Amino acid sequence: MRPDGFFVTGDMARIEPDGYVTIVGRARDLIITGGLNVYPKEIEQAIDALPGVIESAVVGVPHPDFGEAVVAVVAAREDPGDVAAALRGQLAGFKLPKHVALVDDLPRNAMGKVQKNLLRERFAGLFAG
Repeated sequence: MRPDGFFVTGDMARIEPDGYVTIVGRARDLIITGGLNVYPKEIEQAIDALPGVIESAVVGVPHPDFGEAVVAVVAAREDPGDVAAALRGQLAGFKLPKHVALVDDLPRNAMGKVQKNLLRERFAGLFAG
């Protein structure tokens, strides 16, 4: 709780022109690549809509040129093909994953939430010199 009585949840939201509030992600999950903000939830929703995809998680990992790079970790029933190519036209170029990893399932905590911190750690050295 803040002194002014507000509770800080860490959720990030956007107020639409019609007054509706849309949750766009968590502050700690925000990826800053090349100085631009990327909200993983937007990319995850686009990936999850691809044929054969069960679910996905998008994280930012260190990148020598961009600060952070967008990495998508995808659990799929079948090979979804070139994920970045499938998303081209739906998402801005800077939001497209620089790497896509296919996994059997995503790591989860006891509450069933995806452990993005483990994914960030796993792929942290992907773009290291």
